[in-house]
Amino acid sequence: MPESAVSESGKNTDFDVAVVGAGVVGLAIAWRAALRGLRVAVVDPDPGRGATYASAGMLAPVSEVTFTEEPLLRLGLESLARWPSFRTELEEASGRTVDYRTDGTLEIAYDSDDLAQLDDLAGFEETLGLRVERLTGRECRKREPMLAPSVRGGLLARDDAWVDPRLLAPALCAALARARATFVPEPALKVQSGLVRLAEGAVRAEQIVVATGARSAALLPGLPVRPIKGQILRLHGPRGFLTGCVRGWVHGVPVYLVPRENGEITVGATMEEQGFDPRVTAGGVYQLLRDARDLVPGIAELELAETRTGFRPGTPDNLPLIGATGLPGVYVATGHHRAGVLLSPITADAVAALLTGAPPPPSLAACDPARFDRGNRCE
Repeated sequence: MPESAVSESGKNTDFDVAVVGAGVVGLAIAWRAALRGLRVAVVDPDPGRGATYASAGMLAPVSEVTFTEEPLLRLGLESLARWPSFRTELEEASGRTVDYRTDGTLEIAYDSDDLAQLDDLAGFEETLGLRVERLTGRECRKREPMLAPSVRGGLLARDDAWVDPRLLAPALCAALARARATFVPEPALKVQSGLVRLAEGAVRAEQIVVATGARSAALLPGLPVRPIKGQILRLHGPRGFLTGCVRGWVHGVPVYLVPRENGEITVGATMEEQGFDPRVTAGGVYQLLRDARDLVPGIAELELAETRTGFRPGTPDNLPLIGATGLPGVYVATGHHRAGVLLSPITADAVAALLTGAPPPPSLAACDPARFDRGNRCE
């Protein structure tokens, strides 16, 4: 975020809305609220540097669909449909690019068992009316020549897209700066109706949105959100090494490779129930490189430029928590798990509607924060 956008004037100042947390979800909410004429403060010591910074940025509701998550699929498809206009508005408002690409996702199978699993998934996707195309191994390699000769076949999810989160977050910060939002570069210690307490001073706001991802339960005790650790790698190679997003199954284990315009390739990601364990482990790096190399042997020659961990905010049903809490004037937008970037447009529109008294999208009813225990709301 540009330093000119950072201000400490939020302390002891009245705002219409304080958004606590500046990942892509919090930033998008703050921007949409500012566009509606609200005076907005964003409270975060390091905007865009949490799970957003670690994310691969896939906008892939089709290729990530599972047999038990149809509500999440519908929400993802609705948000994906908002992405083209969201991207255009953001790039115009910020003067920055976000490297938004719409080339679809190539899902590939390494062996015959993986292919059978992919065939089952394709059948399920087709019953849902999703646009997927079955490909032979040869057709997969025609699209991506660097794939291994042993690749058995795949699917092309043409409607999937992806974006670079490390460009997206600065663009949102720049758009917020132009919308005269205030950044308060400190962690929130406590949230209560009308007040966000800091180490020194506080931010007063008529309405507050907690969007602190996996750490949301620290501000709203009892919120059913937990950290799901992910280890992720970044490789540097020549531009065009891969032309599109590749998701693969290797002996039943998923792995993805997402190329960037500058030649970087993001490889990820592990799924670990390890709490807030920040370590990059030898086993995690080995697993990712092993499986990615089986699919794309040439990555063994690329530079390993970065290893990183991130913490996805998980919920019991993998749907986000978006809506009011038991505290008057306090809302929550968290629990987006692996779909935070994908769901940021619909989440931002929904919360901005709630903040201004407008009806949110009907699909957000499934994301009611009180759905797990309607007698025990966050207080």
